Amino acid sequence: MGTKLKTGLKIGGFVILLLLVGLFLKRYSTKAHSPEDIVHYEEESLEIEVYYNRPYKKDRVIFGELVPYGEVWRTGANEATTFTTNQDLLVDGSLLKAGKYTLWTIPGEKSWKVIFNSKMYPWGIDLDKKPYREPEFDALVLEVPTAKLPEVLEQFSIYFERENELIFLSLAWDETLVTVPIQTAKEAHEALLSFN
Repeated sequence: MGTKLKTGLKIGGFVILLLLVGLFLKRYSTKAHSPEDIVHYEEESLEIEVYYNRPYKKDRVIFGELVPYGEVWRTGANEATTFTTNQDLLVDGSLLKAGKYTLWTIPGEKSWKVIFNSKMYPWGIDLDKKPYREPEFDALVLEVPTAKLPEVLEQFSIYFERENELIFLSLAWDETLVTVPIQTAKEAHEALLSFN
């Protein structure tokens, strides 16, 4: 092997190494500003998990400015948020089959569209900063009203709360709260049988 070829291979390898280090540092820096979190809900045999990244408000107006109204949002930062359930669910009365979904939203002033998409994506947005979501893979789209939080919430938060026969998936940030009612399909069926 010639000296020029060896030198070229060394330079090429060094450039690839620099690119990989740069990508790692960029990803690490992004994660430092919007750390990842996993939220679990478990009850009897039901297991639900949400993986997401939690950006901070940092004196910004969030909804309507940083996150525009009427446009698809990756529901957090960095990677697309994922929602996993091991059982069929009724989400606001509509069936969502057991499985793993990406969770997208379209915020509005008075209501949000909440979208469960069956495709997994490499990141939340593409190089043009447009959401990766492909609507043809939407498994469920629903619209829920917004509520005003009693005080400003600095960091985007997703959490679950149980109230009577319903589980509420809550999305909260800045002054806005969105809650999505969830029930296992089995529980809904049992409630219907007992009602009749």
